[in-house]
Amino acid sequence: MSPQSGGPSYGQQTLRQIVHTSIGGSAARIRISNAFGSAPLTVSDVHVARRTSGSSVDTGTDRVVDFGGQPSVTIPAGGTAVSDSVAFTVSALSDVAVSFYLPNATGSATYHQQGTQTNYLAGGDVSGDVTLNGASTSGSYAFLTNLDVQNSAAAGAVVTLGASITDGVASAQDDNRRWPNDLAQRLSDSGRTVGVLNQGISGNKLLSDGAGQSALNRFDRDVVGQPGVRWVIFSDDPINDVGVANPPTGDQLIAALQQLISRAHQAGISFLCSTLTPFQGSGGWSQAGEDSRDAVNAFIRGAGSGCDAVVDQDAATHDPANPERYLPSYDAGDHLHPNEAGLQAIADAVDLSLFDGSGSQPSAGVVSLRSHADGDYVTAANAGAAPLIASATAIGTWEQFDELDLGGGDIALRAHANGLIVTADDAGADPLIANRTAVGGWETFQLVHNGDGSVSLLARADGDYVTAEDAGAAPLIANRTAIGPWEEFDLITS
Repeated sequence: MSPQSGGPSYGQQTLRQIVHTSIGGSAARIRISNAFGSAPLTVSDVHVARRTSGSSVDTGTDRVVDFGGQPSVTIPAGGTAVSDSVAFTVSALSDVAVSFYLPNATGSATYHQQGTQTNYLAGGDVSGDVTLNGASTSGSYAFLTNLDVQNSAAAGAVVTLGASITDGVASAQDDNRRWPNDLAQRLSDSGRTVGVLNQGISGNKLLSDGAGQSALNRFDRDVVGQPGVRWVIFSDDPINDVGVANPPTGDQLIAALQQLISRAHQAGISFLCSTLTPFQGSGGWSQAGEDSRDAVNAFIRGAGSGCDAVVDQDAATHDPANPERYLPSYDAGDHLHPNEAGLQAIADAVDLSLFDGSGSQPSAGVVSLRSHADGDYVTAANAGAAPLIASATAIGTWEQFDELDLGGGDIALRAHANGLIVTADDAGADPLIANRTAVGGWETFQLVHNGDGSVSLLARADGDYVTAEDAGAAPLIANRTAIGPWEEFDLITS
């Protein structure tokens, strides 16, 4: 769920929020956001469990979730916390309850307004209770942005970035019939293990902030920063840009779209462009807005757009007899949003073969890294199960990596120790480790060539340089703002 500002305040209360999964897995972790908070946020007594019905959970599945081994975490204003991973069997397309206690007054919450899901609020610390008796309900999410389901067989994740159509407006409460849910169902039915991450915000725009930060301003957080992301489907944001008086021109929207495409490609993410659905008959329609929509759609369908594929939402939903309007059977009634049948048509327009294959980038060769910090080679120790560290005195399998050329000077590293991609996990806050099956923003590094012939690695996850911390005695981590000996490596090709 993409975070927004302006939520209600809480204090000495338990939130139990229901997340409908896409893929299943054997472990999970959660992400809590205080992105728009004005003061530190304390979260404690965190639980995950399988939801049975209403606010009730299956106690046999209940697991306590820690943060750095501690039962509570305090998140600074503007910050995010990622929990420890917990062994927890998650079924595909199931409901998971995430419960936590808020011991202090929170101030206005970082929240996601349009949840289309019933969540629960109770007084006191009752996170471990089977049922939250007497709980009040809300259709929004507060502080919770992610349930990261971990599955080593997953091919990666697709982020659906958009506005109210992606967010599920006009789908029924608790139906889980947003089009990203429908896409997750199709992927599961086809035997593909691809996570679907819904980053829609009702009312969101491409160019300007308002209902959440604009797509331009939130792209790095809501797309590039998502774990395991390999694809993004950019959906309906521009409909809100054009549904106003004096709408932006098609050229303005296309220029912004090209920015997003470029930023995705720099992060090694495939960008799937969606045409814009019809909106004639809605209160915001104008001929100028229609002209801008037509221009964007023509650009997306044309050669040279830079789109890696097209999801033709317009063709899937418009009335062939009146292309500027929805097919009546797909119209929710406001001529702006599709109903559940229309949302299913959008999901059906996604070519599932786009998610096939390993998605491996072309290899520029096999390399090893010798650290200037201590003269030792970087190793994916313990067959890749441990973080990378400069501690090996000779090159063997654990010290070899495929250098994957992402273009534009960016690379990824695939460890021979286990065949997995090196990641600057938790947006660079954790040591480098080889545990990813696909290349996303956290797995992308700019290869910097230094004057002495050595190289340095600039992590796209956080914009910092990779260092052999503590003169090589500690694992590699991306936390340096400048290059010194600890950030220099000899690149040795095999």
